[in-house]
Amino acid sequence: MSSLEPQAARTEWIRHPAWWVIGCSGLILACLGLLSGRGDVALLGVPLILIAAWPLPSSRVTVGIRSTDDSQTNQLVISDPGALIRLRLSCDGHRTAQVLVGGDPTFPRMTRKDGQVIVGTELASVRTGPQPIMRADWDSHNPFLTAYTRPLIEFSEPKVVLPHYIGLRLVPESQRLRGLTGPATSTRPGDGFELRDVHPMNPGDTRRRIDWRVTARQTDNSLWVKGTYATGEAVAVLVMDSRDEVGPDLHTWHGLFPLRVDEPTSLDLARHAAASIARRLIESGDRVGLADMATTRRLLAPATGRRHLNRLIYALALSAPVGSPRMRVRPPQVPADALIYLFSTLLDDESVRLVHIWKNSGHRVIVVDTLPAVRPVAERNLELAWRITRAERQVRIHGLTSDHVPVLTWAGAGREQAGEKLETIRRTWMRAR
Repeated sequence: MSSLEPQAARTEWIRHPAWWVIGCSGLILACLGLLSGRGDVALLGVPLILIAAWPLPSSRVTVGIRSTDDSQTNQLVISDPGALIRLRLSCDGHRTAQVLVGGDPTFPRMTRKDGQVIVGTELASVRTGPQPIMRADWDSHNPFLTAYTRPLIEFSEPKVVLPHYIGLRLVPESQRLRGLTGPATSTRPGDGFELRDVHPMNPGDTRRRIDWRVTARQTDNSLWVKGTYATGEAVAVLVMDSRDEVGPDLHTWHGLFPLRVDEPTSLDLARHAAASIARRLIESGDRVGLADMATTRRLLAPATGRRHLNRLIYALALSAPVGSPRMRVRPPQVPADALIYLFSTLLDDESVRLVHIWKNSGHRVIVVDTLPAVRPVAERNLELAWRITRAERQVRIHGLTSDHVPVLTWAGAGREQAGEKLETIRRTWMRAR
């Protein structure tokens, strides 16, 4: 919660200039009434004199912004509900809201608790990652509007909205397993659960592997044992292409206009897709790592477990463009037996170049296209530029599919079909194993 003490030290009450007018008007009416013998005129000045003589409030009003568990809600905590407080709430991408806090709570999200007035605020947004800070401009007045405090500003704490995920049934896994134990079945002989064959007992076979039914049918008193496939761990690396962040509106691509809060950007789609695939892989017992093309540092090494999933999703929420997009001398380092999921807009040749490097190194790569559905524009020069960019993207996608690299679309209706496409890719790779 934001500290309230620095604000409380500055909320000194000040006499309004109208205080002198009210007081002088009351005295003039009272004097005129006494001099003219008109009691009714003198009584008109008494309320004005009482209002002017009303002392300044002794309490100091404080307003603070308290964070809640929900990533998109805050609470305004007002310490002195007896005063009239005028609030103006603003945040980038949202409409400015004004609230007048009086003696009794009348605002729909306004409650009184322990001598405080709590005003709930909510920022509706489909965006993920670091969110803009909410700003509260406020000043207070006494009930007679003869005293006020200077306008003050309070800022909320920075918040990070984590990407949510959708349920996926089966997703492709790496066919090159590591380790001697794990949830996935490999193609090499060893201890496991999937039957490989039944063969005569050889040195090294354990007696618990004896198939007594097959042995009972033998006439030479030989022992036959079951052969199984060994198990291991599959490794997948999620590579985020967060070098750029674009939205459906082409006017915002040059970076001069802010992105809308009610439309997901390419980076929001990439976070959502990566979180969904990571959850499915980790629930299957696979090891998942994270790399980013926008930075040269390694983010998360491959691991598994619920705690690792939480760290991975938080790292996805913090992924953001760093400076101008640049070409990498070396692709992000990944384990030799890892399956790579690349989340990119495919707006340049850099991501395609890295895909070919990984594929030539023996990795299997799945590309998730995260470009949102672009809205048509009326400007002819902008429309022509988009047609050229779209044609270049189609050439890159066609080149990837021709090289047997699957490309999935995560924007619009493509998200609903992504689960079925991932299952199809998994079955195709399993048959070709």
